[in-house]
Formats: sequence, structure tokens, C-alpha cells
Amino acid sequence: MAFSLKQIRYFVAAADTGQVSQAAVELNVSQSAVTAAIKQLEAGLQARLFERHSNGVSLSHQGHRFLQHARNILTAVDEAARASQDARSDVAGSLKLGVTYTVAGYFLPSHLNRFQRSFPEVELVLSEAPRAEIERALIAGELDLAVLLTSNLENLEALVSETLIRSRRHLWLSLEHPLLRAEHITLEQVAREPYIMLTVDEAATTAERYWDQTRHRPREVFRTSSVEAVRSMVAAGMGVTILSDMVYRPWSLEGQRIETRSLEDRVPSMDAGVAWRRDARLAPPARAFLDYMSRTFNGAGSRFGD
Repeated sequence: MAFSLKQIRYFVAAADTGQVSQAAVELNVSQSAVTAAIKQLEAGLQARLFERHSNGVSLSHQGHRFLQHARNILTAVDEAARASQDARSDVAGSLKLGVTYTVAGYFLPSHLNRFQRSFPEVELVLSEAPRAEIERALIAGELDLAVLLTSNLENLEALVSETLIRSRRHLWLSLEHPLLRAEHITLEQVAREPYIMLTVDEAATTAERYWDQTRHRPREVFRTSSVEAVRSMVAAGMGVTILSDMVYRPWSLEGQRIETRSLEDRVPSMDAGVAWRRDARLAPPARAFLDYMSRTFNGAGSRFGD
């Protein structure tokens, strides 16, 4: 089995955007080049990484499993390339970093580990809190930076943010759900199903925003702050949900399979990134972390508030 870094980069771009055409735009290459690279990667891995749909692509079960490995490969290569450039011992001091629940559990740990290995003289002081409390602490100067869902930020006048990853939202279904056989799935169809609503990190508020753009409402049968509870209930066939790929895992704690499908209606992505106070003068540890995260994600994110 052999594959190239180019194939991995093209695969990650397609996974993040959900569209081969958009991945090609962001990579500044032709759409055919992205398509060819993904086909070569699938052939080398002997696995189908994407499900193709009329409105784009979504990760298959094998694709979800490979995505994190692909990100780790790109990060490791990036670290090796800049190993001789980073004056790691020259950056010292404490970094007060706020995190929200979702990024703490599903996004940040591996990146914190690598950052600490790269900058051993930086002391990380971590605190988890709801988004509103983190915004207040950033503005008050009690936190240097925060890693959180930038798509939920409210105080855009006082804060600057850089989005690092855009995680697409998909419909989660049990293995035997009838909608798996549908060629196209709309929010109108989802509204007829019992719906499990996640509430943590303002997930319910976000869901209400895009449902409010339609004349339909989800038929909620249960609300919970536990992602694992949602996973178990969906896998058991008790309802469906719409959640991001960041928190998706193909199996529940009971070992039951969860499938995902794309939606025809526009559903916004869940974006994660770094935020800081607009007028803050970032100390070297904070600047090192911000630069590290930006490089790790190849500068693919977007900065808001500059």
C-alpha cells in the first residue's frame, strides 16, 4: 500500500469542504486533479472513502476512520519540516487557555500534546467553561486565548477569531432506518422522525437557527447534554439527529452502528478555532500557540474581526 502526501492533502480538503469542486478551489488545482488523487488513494487503501451525492460528498465509514490518521500524518510532516526552525526553548511562560466542552473532548487534545512537545517551556493553564463565560474572560484579560466553536461567537466587536476547521453537519441514523434507502433527504423528511436534540455547547440553539429558516420543526422526543446518549439512542433506533462530523463516531457504546447521510437543505457547518481579545498584545506563548495551530491546519481557516 503506497500513497502520497498530495493524495492525503486532497482527501482532507474534500472531507472538510464536502465538495470536490470547493476543495479544488481552496487547493488552487483542477477538480479533476482532486478526483484523481482521491481515486488513487482509495485504490491504494482498497477502501471507499467517500459516498457520492448530488450535492457533494460525505465520508464513508472507512473515510471517517482514515480522516484522523490523515490529519496526524500531515501534522507530523509539518512538525518535521519546521523542527529546525522553531526556537522552542526561547518561548517560555504561561498560557491561559479557555476551552469549551466540544473542542475539549473531540478536537483539541492531540494538538495540545504536540504543542507541549514543541514548546516544553510553555506552561499551559487550561480551563473549561461555556462560550459566554469564555468570551467574558477573554475581554476581561483573564484568558490569553480560547479554543471554541467560532461559529457560536457573539461579541465580534471585542474579539478576533481564526477558524481552523469547518466540520460539516450530517443526519445520523440507525443501521436499519428507512431513510438510508432514500436518494435525497430533506429537513421536511427529517421533521417527520422522532428527533434526539443535543444541547451541550449551544447545539440546540444552533439547530433552531437553521430549522427556523424552514417551515418545519424537529419532532423532539428527548433533549440531552450527552453526546454519548445521543449516539446510543440513535443507534438503537429511538430517533435521528443532525450533528457535525467532529463528534461523529460510527459505533455507540453498546457496539451498535450509526450511519450518516447528507441533507439536501443547507445546514451550516460547526466551526472550531481560536479567539482572543481584539486589542490584546499577545505574549510569546500565546503567539506561539496561535501560529502553531494556524500552521497545523495549513492556514486553511478564516480570520474574523481583523
